[in-house]
Amino acid sequence: MKTAPLFCVFVCCAICGAGRAENWPQWRGPSYNGSSPEKGLPANWSKGSALWQADLPGPAAATPVIWGDKVFVSSVDATASTLNAICLDRLSGKVLWNKTVMEGAIRQDDKSNFATPSPIADAAHCFFLYGNGMMAAYDHAGNKLWSRNVFKEYVTPASTLAFNWTYSSSPALYGDRLFLQVLQRNVPTRGHGRTEGSLDSFLLVLDPASGAQLAQVLRPTDAVEESREAYTTPIPLEFEGKTTIMVCGGDYLTGHDPKTGQELWRSPTFNSGKKDSWRVVASPVASRGVILVCAPQPANPICGMQLAPGGPPPGPTIAWTDDNHREVSADTPTPAVLDGDFFVLGDIKRNLSRVEPATGKIKWTVATPGPAKYEAPPTAGDGKIYLMNHAGTVVVVNAADGAILDSIAMGERGDELTRSCIAISSGELFIRTNHKLYCVGGK
Repeated sequence: MKTAPLFCVFVCCAICGAGRAENWPQWRGPSYNGSSPEKGLPANWSKGSALWQADLPGPAAATPVIWGDKVFVSSVDATASTLNAICLDRLSGKVLWNKTVMEGAIRQDDKSNFATPSPIADAAHCFFLYGNGMMAAYDHAGNKLWSRNVFKEYVTPASTLAFNWTYSSSPALYGDRLFLQVLQRNVPTRGHGRTEGSLDSFLLVLDPASGAQLAQVLRPTDAVEESREAYTTPIPLEFEGKTTIMVCGGDYLTGHDPKTGQELWRSPTFNSGKKDSWRVVASPVASRGVILVCAPQPANPICGMQLAPGGPPPGPTIAWTDDNHREVSADTPTPAVLDGDFFVLGDIKRNLSRVEPATGKIKWTVATPGPAKYEAPPTAGDGKIYLMNHAGTVVVVNAADGAILDSIAMGERGDELTRSCIAISSGELFIRTNHKLYCVGGK
């Protein structure tokens, strides 16, 4: 019997209309930009009014992903010291299966753990990547399809990749390819990085059906020291009939072939002064032919890169930067897109701004409430922007004017470093705190 090509349903879902319930198949949602076209999403609720809540075995920054009636969650088990892949029923929150992917160390620093990359799902499969390179694929029933350490050949048993902090890039699925990026230093740092062999930055292309490596594409850069590091995620860019996979970091934005991973274009540098501390965490996001790149740290500008008519290649040119007033910056959170505009969450400047893609004009800026820091990327839908801070408090913002609609405490006493962004599917919000997963309904 002939079957449809692997993962074709994922692509169809990403381009279907807003009149039906959407899946949230990967970290930044169905359109790779943190937004959902669904309507009837809640603006006000309380923790006690959640449709359901489920206990989680440990904290993680990974975002839950949803396909149909299943929710997939990457987690650590803090008690058992394991890395886990979990599937829950979307309607009830019941745990359908919980698989131990690996036993042993679950972290390498005190700010995060290995369950920081978010999983991916399509109509029949789910993929889990962890910060130590372990990756596993399952079908929706929980049967393991394959597993491997995708970084094993690039590190020594006693070391890790050459990052100051824990590797945290999520994988990307486009068509019949999985993409994983490693943008690391070219020398060991803080005891991380192998001491024999080269320390290259590269893009991996994997076969989703088997986990086999299809290509390893080197990504050279003239960036120096920490500016070589990036914690961004590959983002598919569809523009005027052409598709590239965007990779941001090492002072450049590059576009790669969605089949081979080969570099097709490279932007001008966004670090012309060659500062040595410009590691990039926020991934690129695109709207109306403009790609938004967020330079790191509070005093550095956001940058709008204009795509050429006809689509890339050639690569984008810098259209504008926020150099003058520097009101808008995002050190860690990846911006979202809604109604064509960028919504930039300033985790250090403690504000949220609506920015016009064509000009960089700031339509409004509002201070984020409360003392806790906001590092989780914003989620957008139905005229609202959803934020969550380190304490697990969700803030709902009116996208039209920046008015705060509500602030809901979803975390537990003592919660900190809550970083998972909120997912949207079937008119519901999926909110992950350090210890629980909540489902909040709309109308």
